[in-house]
Amino acid sequence: MAGSGRSLSRCGLRGREVELEGLQHLIASVARTGSGGLAVIQGEPGIGKTTLLSEAVTRARAAGFSVGLGKADELHRIVPLSSLAACILHGEKPLLSGDAFADLARSHDQRIWLVERIAEAIEARAGSMPVLIALDDVQWADPLSLFALKQLPTRLWTLPVVWMLAGRLDPAGPAQEVLTAAAKTLPTSTVRLGPLSDAAIGELVSDTLGAGADERARDLLDGAGGNPFLVVEMLAGLRSPERSGETVPPGLVVGVRGRLRSLQPSTLRLLQMGAVLGRRFRFHDAAALCGRPSTALLAALEEAVRAGLLDDNGDHLLFRHDLLRQAVYHDIPPSARMALHREAANHLVRVGRQPVDAVPHILRGAAPGDEEAVALLQQAADEVLPVAPGLAADLMTRALELVPSAVPLRFVVGEQAIVSLTRAGRNREALSTGDRLLAGRPPTEAFSRLQAALGVTLWNMDLAGELRRRAETALSIGGAASEVGARLSALRALAMSRDDDLAAARGVGEAALRAAVACGDREAQVLALCGLGEIALNAGESAAALKRFAALSAVDSAFLPEEIVAHQHMDDFTSSARLLLAEGRDGAPRQAMLLWGQGQHHLALGRLADADTDFVTMERLEDDVQVPVQQVNTAVIRSQIALLRGDGEAARQHLATARRRLAVKPNPGNTAAVRFLEAVHAEADGDLALAVERIRQVQQEGFFMRWRLLRNQIDSAIRMALRGADRELAEDLAAQAGRYAASNPAVPTAVGIAAQASGLVSDDLDTLERSVTLLQASPRPLVRAAAAADLGQALLAAGRTTDGVAALADARRVFTETGAHAAAALLQHDLDRAGAGGHRVATAQRPVHGWGALTVSEKKVARLIAEGRTNRSVADLLIVSPHTVNTHVTSVFRKLSINSRVQLANLVMALPED
Repeated sequence: MAGSGRSLSRCGLRGREVELEGLQHLIASVARTGSGGLAVIQGEPGIGKTTLLSEAVTRARAAGFSVGLGKADELHRIVPLSSLAACILHGEKPLLSGDAFADLARSHDQRIWLVERIAEAIEARAGSMPVLIALDDVQWADPLSLFALKQLPTRLWTLPVVWMLAGRLDPAGPAQEVLTAAAKTLPTSTVRLGPLSDAAIGELVSDTLGAGADERARDLLDGAGGNPFLVVEMLAGLRSPERSGETVPPGLVVGVRGRLRSLQPSTLRLLQMGAVLGRRFRFHDAAALCGRPSTALLAALEEAVRAGLLDDNGDHLLFRHDLLRQAVYHDIPPSARMALHREAANHLVRVGRQPVDAVPHILRGAAPGDEEAVALLQQAADEVLPVAPGLAADLMTRALELVPSAVPLRFVVGEQAIVSLTRAGRNREALSTGDRLLAGRPPTEAFSRLQAALGVTLWNMDLAGELRRRAETALSIGGAASEVGARLSALRALAMSRDDDLAAARGVGEAALRAAVACGDREAQVLALCGLGEIALNAGESAAALKRFAALSAVDSAFLPEEIVAHQHMDDFTSSARLLLAEGRDGAPRQAMLLWGQGQHHLALGRLADADTDFVTMERLEDDVQVPVQQVNTAVIRSQIALLRGDGEAARQHLATARRRLAVKPNPGNTAAVRFLEAVHAEADGDLALAVERIRQVQQEGFFMRWRLLRNQIDSAIRMALRGADRELAEDLAAQAGRYAASNPAVPTAVGIAAQASGLVSDDLDTLERSVTLLQASPRPLVRAAAAADLGQALLAAGRTTDGVAALADARRVFTETGAHAAAALLQHDLDRAGAGGHRVATAQRPVHGWGALTVSEKKVARLIAEGRTNRSVADLLIVSPHTVNTHVTSVFRKLSINSRVQLANLVMALPED
């Protein structure tokens, strides 16, 4: 840009020396320590945020940083990753090529996957030089970019990566969200820019008007309120020959209006059309809105650039400052702005742009009844739904507002709105939207489609009874298309999976599956197979459940976790491992649920530390996407793991977490899981009466809980009942273990536990011995150890001390190997009482800090990271998820009290060879 604008903007650094020094200190600290940092620059429009950020970027580049600098755009907020794209693609050595980034954004539909790939690109660059990622106008960041910004600083905190965000003051805005997400992990700072001092304004005046600037000029600047941009604009007016005698008004809109008065009408028109299109726009788009060919507006463009109002970067025209654009924009009458936005949308569609490019103008320019606008919103919502479901829900809510109540299109749009709201986790809003539409007395076909769309919503809300009632009502009315009827039947079966009559539920589900296959509707097949799998699980039929979930996974790979866990119920950990390690799993959907399956796999095989890591990672991913599917059960299992390992404080914290989460999602399964955990804690605390009461509550919570919750823990419940002198409860539990074994004769764990349960209740030594023999075929070491411990206790009671000590010692060995030190300590106490001093084995607890505090997996990860490998390469080498590696790295740094990979490398180099 020619003219005064650029040189004056440089003077915006006047009075910002302290703030710049702080940012330079952060840059130097990250380069020196090798660990990350984040700074947010905040202030009112025009206060100098962009200038300060630009200077910080310049200094970082001079210090050897690889720099990615971007700027969010108000009218591009619905384009996924548009804000972060500028940072990643910026500079001489962009983090990703344009083609790679386009493929990333186009080919995959998982937010977590996208963030991980971006993290890998930054991590690879940070391995050779420090990196600065800077984003200006963060208040306009699109939802997917904001999602990534809330994850990436924490994900990359052990690397030399500086994050700098500049945005307007907003205590609840995007910048604050990013700060809050990062604050617990890496150093953060907020730079709040206030008005310039009188001395700094004086320097600006001297810079522009020279040393001879009179007091009148200085007095005129009082209206700028210390805002450097307004000061610069006023000084530009004072310096302009044609305005040298004018008094510059304090209001920016008035001031810009005064500057525009000297422009040719065509130039003013070009600026107004550009202001409608956004801060950044294409010349030919603005010319089209002017209704003139581009060649006719070349003189207007040149005048706008000379006047310091526009910059030209070769691809786009840009208003030199967003305040200039807003001043021009707000000087257009509101009704005209609305019409121009609608014209802009028409033009962008006409020239072949994507719906998401036109939608910002639709949102500002569409009026009720505009069906073309509704269609564009629907297309845009479809495009962004996989990666930005919240945005899709907002777009469809707006589309629904544009459709009059009496128009049949309203029900079609409403159905899509329900689906989008449900995918975004806004289930209550989806249900209320659906009920409002149903109150409009839709035609039969629309009624059925709306009820089918609400089915998943009701299931997510744990309203199985209401789901069944609505599905049956819609089916009884009839008139639905074949695929909708199949979906409704499948939803009915899914709801019936929570009833006692599972035979009837199975019949409904099988009929729904046949109907779904006949009409070729994939959604109906998924729902029917889900229902049949749930029915089989609730009936305690593991083989049938595996058959259904394997078929479901083949139809929709998103349900791979259900198939994995179903294999585990069959004691088939070979297939479980194969599916967990399948190539491409990191790009699969529902990665949190994959980690749930992985955690269950490790837990069953006695790898307590690895299981806990999986569940920690799963919790984080569910928090990231705000889909809390297994939050209660994860807290329950982590509490049980902590008890086994002897960490009572952590166990109590996890119990408290489970109770809090149960209050949010109090369904029967969650309630039973927390009640059982409370029983385990009560027994550990010596309150057997409370423990037995909680077990009774678990039994009463739902018949299917007998299989799903107590499948491999029923021996623990029986011991509580016997110690609490409730023999009837113990016998009931043993009987259900027997029924489960009868339904699963090919599962060694089920058959062995049934014998163990029977032996405990009958106090029969032979039966307990048989259970240990049967469980030798079980791949679950903790289950085998528990049965051996029961046998050892019975042998000691029978006077067979030698055999009893041997069984207890074997159980204690297994508990120790798995890290279940508390369980091992209890058995050591029993061995000591039996006089088996020669069997004592040191079971020292792992230290809390230092290299010795690391688990086996953490040591592997630490050594590989110390070699300079990336998370991805470590994950590929160890055949685990990069998310799991990230959790290990975080734990390693915490235990070693370090904060950079450089420190880790130095520490590992100093270790003796193993």
